[in-house]
Amino acid sequence: MVGEIGPGVLVLLGVAPTDGPTDVEHVSRKIAELRILPGERSVSEVPEAGVLVVSQFTLYGDTRKGRRPSWNGAAPGPVAEPLVDAVVASLRARGITVATGVFGAHMAVESVNDGPVTVIVESPGS
Repeated sequence: MVGEIGPGVLVLLGVAPTDGPTDVEHVSRKIAELRILPGERSVSEVPEAGVLVVSQFTLYGDTRKGRRPSWNGAAPGPVAEPLVDAVVASLRARGITVATGVFGAHMAVESVNDGPVTVIVESPGS
């Protein structure tokens, strides 16, 4: 077990090659402030809520051609990893409990989707 939270939000975080510090702050703020928890509260408002951040380059998989996805829309590891770390640091700076996966590792991720509520958060440059 690498990262675990109780109630809260699972963030599958994809990074594009053009993402930067402005995108980190926008996405971090949205994750912290979206009113998607019970009672229309945000992670920032629920002390026992946590965030599990898992880097997920496959969100940029392009399946429009052929039978194999293209991952060209995802940032390479040396670009993506510092930005994932920056999102985690930004959430922690807001006082939120954050757990993480291991960047670039094959992981088994379990989630209980209570709701279900699944949203896409994109930065303005996306």
